Amino acid sequence: MSSLELLGHPVDTVRGEGLVWRPDPDVWQAAQTSRRFFITQDLDFSDLRKFTPGTHQGLLLLRLRVPGRLALAARLLDVFRSMEVGSWTGCFVLVTDRKVRVRRPKQ
Repeated sequence: MSSLELLGHPVDTVRGEGLVWRPDPDVWQAAQTSRRFFITQDLDFSDLRKFTPGTHQGLLLLRLRVPGRLALAARLLDVFRSMEVGSWTGCFVLVTDRKVRVRRPKQ
């Protein structure tokens, strides 16, 4: 069980969904079809013009200086414990080593 699941968040993975080695659009579409919040390190998902807040279920782009598996898990856990992540539906969220920037849908 992942640390996010221990905090009560449902978690699906690319591996668990059988989407390993699938093109980004396929992975993105699977997440949106299932109405899931999407967490990635892939800079292909960083374009706010393409992933405009309010046009999707939510996207969190995780960018760490040293993105090892343990560092990524620790940073995500810290963010999910300390912030109101339930309010991020439809948002574009950038998480770095020191900051969390949330772009919300325009009202």
